[in-house]
Amino acid sequence: MSTQEDALPRTYDAHAAAARYYPRWEADGCFVGDPHQPGPGFSIVIPPPNVTGSLHMGHAMDNVLQDILVRYKRMDGYATVWIPGTDHAGIATQLVVTRALANEGIDRHDLGREKFIERVWVWKAEYGARITHQLRMLGVSCDWSRERFTMDDGLSRAVRHVFVKMYEEGLIYRDHRLVNWDPLGRTVLSDLEVEHEENYNGELFSFAYPLSDGSGEIVVATTRPETMLGDTAVAVHPEDPRYKHLIGQTVHNRLVDRHIPIVGDDILVDPAFGTGAVKITPAHDFNDFECGKRHDLEMISIFDEAATVNANGGRFEGLDRFDARKAVKQALHELGLTRGTKPHLMSVGRSQRGGAIVEPMLSTQWYVKMKPLAAPAIAAVERGYTRFVPRGWENTYFAWMREIRDWCISRQLWWGHRIPAWYCSSCDHVTVAQDDPEACAGCGGTALRQDEDVLDTWFSSALWPFSTMGWPDDTPELRKWYPTSVLVTGFDIIFFWVARMMFSGLHNMGAVPFHQVCIHGLVRDEDGKKMSKTSGNVVDPLITIEKFGCDAFRYTLAFHATQGGDINWGDRLVEVSSRFTNKIWQAFRYMSMNLEGYDPDQPATPSVYDRWILARAGVATARVRAALEEFRFDQAAQELHAFIWDELCDWYLEFSKPAIYGGGEARQAAQQTLVTVFGAVARLMHPIMPFLSEELWQRLPGTTGWVMQARYPRPDDPEWGSATDILHQVSGLQEAITALRRLRADMEISPKVAFDLSARGERAADLSRFADALAHLANVQSVSLLDGDPPEGAATAIATGLEMFIPLEGVKDLGAERERLAKEIGKAAKDVADLEKRLGNPGFVQKAPAHVVEGFREKLAVAQEKLTQLQASHEALGA
Repeated sequence: MSTQEDALPRTYDAHAAAARYYPRWEADGCFVGDPHQPGPGFSIVIPPPNVTGSLHMGHAMDNVLQDILVRYKRMDGYATVWIPGTDHAGIATQLVVTRALANEGIDRHDLGREKFIERVWVWKAEYGARITHQLRMLGVSCDWSRERFTMDDGLSRAVRHVFVKMYEEGLIYRDHRLVNWDPLGRTVLSDLEVEHEENYNGELFSFAYPLSDGSGEIVVATTRPETMLGDTAVAVHPEDPRYKHLIGQTVHNRLVDRHIPIVGDDILVDPAFGTGAVKITPAHDFNDFECGKRHDLEMISIFDEAATVNANGGRFEGLDRFDARKAVKQALHELGLTRGTKPHLMSVGRSQRGGAIVEPMLSTQWYVKMKPLAAPAIAAVERGYTRFVPRGWENTYFAWMREIRDWCISRQLWWGHRIPAWYCSSCDHVTVAQDDPEACAGCGGTALRQDEDVLDTWFSSALWPFSTMGWPDDTPELRKWYPTSVLVTGFDIIFFWVARMMFSGLHNMGAVPFHQVCIHGLVRDEDGKKMSKTSGNVVDPLITIEKFGCDAFRYTLAFHATQGGDINWGDRLVEVSSRFTNKIWQAFRYMSMNLEGYDPDQPATPSVYDRWILARAGVATARVRAALEEFRFDQAAQELHAFIWDELCDWYLEFSKPAIYGGGEARQAAQQTLVTVFGAVARLMHPIMPFLSEELWQRLPGTTGWVMQARYPRPDDPEWGSATDILHQVSGLQEAITALRRLRADMEISPKVAFDLSARGERAADLSRFADALAHLANVQSVSLLDGDPPEGAATAIATGLEMFIPLEGVKDLGAERERLAKEIGKAAKDVADLEKRLGNPGFVQKAPAHVVEGFREKLAVAQEKLTQLQASHEALGA
């Protein structure tokens, strides 16, 4: 496989590489995890996308970063598994299929529950694989043989097991209370499934309740006049002198002919706000519900499941809630009870999925007691069993967990895990069981009816880290890979999913579900705006991949994935990455076209430049590994760029040309070095750029298998050698060549003009070792060392520990060089002054970390030395 196949094309074909390698990787089982493999385990479970979904930039970010870690750990000798799958997405899927049926003229209620669920499974079979197919387009190396679905048999069994266990422990219970109701989906929503629309243009409507004895009135204000049909009290502050004498009396709700009490409540009522009187609708407002419980008020529901007024609304029965609002206002006006309106900005809760305005409703639902579960989940993070990266997100996690309320887990849907509770028609007993019961556990009767509701989608998702590995059975997968190693996700689901997995894992497995949680930022549009369909700024990752290739797309995500930072995404970013992939390809072509006579077994003494690039490869390896271990994907990508583009392409390939074109042992040594370095490059870059790295690997002489099966480079690999002195020397050479090139550019001296160079300083002696490189890269025809003063009439180039002088006679105007040096002296003097000012600030010196202060002192010493050298060079030119 690792032969040089056909001639290397001029450009890298990213699409051809992806099409060539991904199916072969998958067919060869490269992604399959083995729980019996020796060595440490590394595991990730994919945040399961909705089965209704299609790939968006959030998915792309999530999965590319996960794949980078998985490929890295796989190559580093870990027994690795990355478990993929999809979520059944109860509300979203039911809405999609309901709409599809509506397009056929079918109402799901006419179809019935069983037939509807059959249609959902048909839909899932047809469209459910779309998202996983799209994930493959990202090049992700999931173990597709372990793909799971939250409604498959194994996970359904786990869901029932947990429900029954927690019910028996008293952690799951049923209660009648106020809930968030979605009238469109006709289901309850958890607090997290309600999105609040701020600055909604509402109206504050005031009206009067006449006292029942006809002695006066109390004026109240509301943004929802229709709810007065369900009012069961008016509350005032017990110490308010305007109303305290009225407490215990009643007012007359004339629209429904109901007399309701005036109650004193110092918790709900602020006497300084509005009229100091508040209408109380316990069945349709959360604050009023609590007030109703305090005063034992009647709770009258006025809406049905579609938020249409029911029989309790009297003559308004059958009206939609918003139509009822208009009708109630009109009726109050006709009775002479309106007392004015004014615009009112307010926050309105909407269903996260359907977008309908949420209606608080009284309903009997199933709940999970959260306080006993939250406490260990908080402690686990406090004690470091799970670490958030960046650490700041732990505060977000703690804030929510410490204020957590009981979780409403029942949903009035047909699609989902049906609640395993059965009601007996002969007695009041509720049978909760793992398997469908044949008789009531209370009286033995057989007339049982299963609860119609299903569980919140997040209930099954909370079990994902262990249910996907075969729990509740004791499996090799659980023994090897649980707890999982890391969860990579966005901050937006810390509450929805991360927290729920934490308490579920601790409660059911006795261990945290993951050791680390890597939180990444959002991918925004070029202007920094959040992507949304309504804004029309959504980027389709597949279109970007089609345009630039998968490697460039992945590299862009990694390069800009700063910890805690968002990405302002645009094609310009990917264009830059595409140029980088092309740069790698062209460098590889240079090597490939110059391998004639290459013999890996022929002894050849490496040059100083060969040893330098090998040593730099070792340094780059250490830095890339360190970055990946700390989830600094941006630093890993940037280090690859710095090494490949700046050091390998811009410097070593140029250093190597005299040897490559000159022949002999030097050519053989350079060839061997190039093959070694490109072998390391292919392996180092593979986690980020899998297809390009495979293309290189397959064309490198001497390689075997797939690149992901090769060992990831390590800093102590013997091929890097020990060359600290050479790193220092070549660094000085690079500075010298750069300074000489800058001098030519500043003085507009043609690169074709050869220089005789004289030099002095602590690093001057090193230059004589590099006469070949100076000749090749700076057109220096000779190098001499100075002990004394610089030659007259010479231009000066400065590098660290080095002054270089080039005679200008016959080449350039000495006056122009004096002017140039004067400008350089001005810049250097300003640098010195700025650094001295900083270090002269006691606040900075005392408060800044010691290493930062020391760094500034080192910068000052270098700047002072440069200034001194420039001033001496200026004096040497004379007046």
